[in-house]
Amino acid sequence: MTAFNNRYLKMIIALSLPVIISACATKPEHPIAASIEQDMVLVEGGQFIMGSDAKHASKAEQPAREVQVDSFYIAKFEVTQGLFESVMGSSMSYFQGDNMPVNNLSWQQANYFIERLNALTGETYRLPTEAEWEFAAMGGNYSQGYIYSGSNNIEDVAWYKDNSNNQARAVGLKAPNELGLYDMTGNVGEFVIDAFDDNYYRYGPNSNPNNAQESDINLSHKSVRGGSFSYSADQSENFRRDFASQSIIMSDMGLRLAKDH
Repeated sequence: MTAFNNRYLKMIIALSLPVIISACATKPEHPIAASIEQDMVLVEGGQFIMGSDAKHASKAEQPAREVQVDSFYIAKFEVTQGLFESVMGSSMSYFQGDNMPVNNLSWQQANYFIERLNALTGETYRLPTEAEWEFAAMGGNYSQGYIYSGSNNIEDVAWYKDNSNNQARAVGLKAPNELGLYDMTGNVGEFVIDAFDDNYYRYGPNSNPNNAQESDINLSHKSVRGGSFSYSADQSENFRRDFASQSIIMSDMGLRLAKDH
């Protein structure tokens, strides 16, 4: 080979190498992750008033305080039975259907599903914190100050005690809130990452509060947000908090995915 041809060949290889390296470094997105990402909404960070000082607010929902959260992603829809079973193979959902929110599961099972989902896709999905959940339910920085997530009329946005016939419904049938999130009020209750502590609002931090607890003993009750199809309107306001044992299985409990920005 002549010196000219040798130099020409080396030049071609050198020019092609960045493209080859770039192609090798780009991880192909898993089809399940691609489907999830289509329905993830960016919630830009901001400040809001978390909790309530209203007379009908419970001790656990007081005092109202200014909280700041960083930007994060949250899913438009509650995790469906179809998505759950594509990862786990099956579910124990009481209310059946691919587009139904997965239901009849515990906080521990919700987290096990997320572990399996992340192992399968290579992603880092998680449950939202309680503060992130409430900020998103209120509409984030686009909040209009509604009582429920997206409206002052619960009929517009939620399947709840008075219209659900005591059963879950397919996701996304009611109107979304200001961020385009569906069923933040009603349908199935949504587990968050926080342990439930009815005094947390009194001593918790005001910046990105997160009361996650790993212990199987201490604070083993987990917070649940959004009411459900079995909750009344006055139990479904955006600030309302409820809780469940981390291991109990309940027919009106489900989850929604979140992810760091």
